[in-house]
Amino acid sequence: MAKPVCAGLVVLLLIAVSVLESCSSRDEETAIRELVKKGATLGEGQDIKGLMNLTTEDFVALPGDLRRQETRGILFMAFRHYQNFKILYPRPSVELKPDKLSASAVFPFLIVKKEAALPNLKELYEDPQRWLETVGENADLYRLKLECLKPNGDWLVKQARLERFTGRSFTE
Repeated sequence: MAKPVCAGLVVLLLIAVSVLESCSSRDEETAIRELVKKGATLGEGQDIKGLMNLTTEDFVALPGDLRRQETRGILFMAFRHYQNFKILYPRPSVELKPDKLSASAVFPFLIVKKEAALPNLKELYEDPQRWLETVGENADLYRLKLECLKPNGDWLVKQARLERFTGRSFTE
């Protein structure tokens, strides 16, 4: 009689571990999406130092193979160009790597003047494809591909690849 009970306990333990791992993965994906949200908020606030605090020391921006200092200069020029703006994007696609210490996030986004109105985008947050189709008709689009690491308990961006939408696809 003890063997079926032990087998049952092992099965329950395996189920519990898989549920915990699933919850842990979702928590990590949520944390990465929060990192993106924080980056967008800091970008809208034109907080270059805050944005750089979300990156690793060996951060690289692509294309251009730009290091942290060069990226600061590009951000400064971009902020001067856009002035008052907001950043709009749908839910980022997040892929947690097996080591659970690295991940990637991909999402399209656009930068618009603060006073610009693009109706119904909030309703499309959970549907990136429809978001992309709706926005693509009204604005210049970009896609950001982030490679993230979790070196000391917090997610940071190690690499950011910016791609411009050409009307058919995204290209560097």
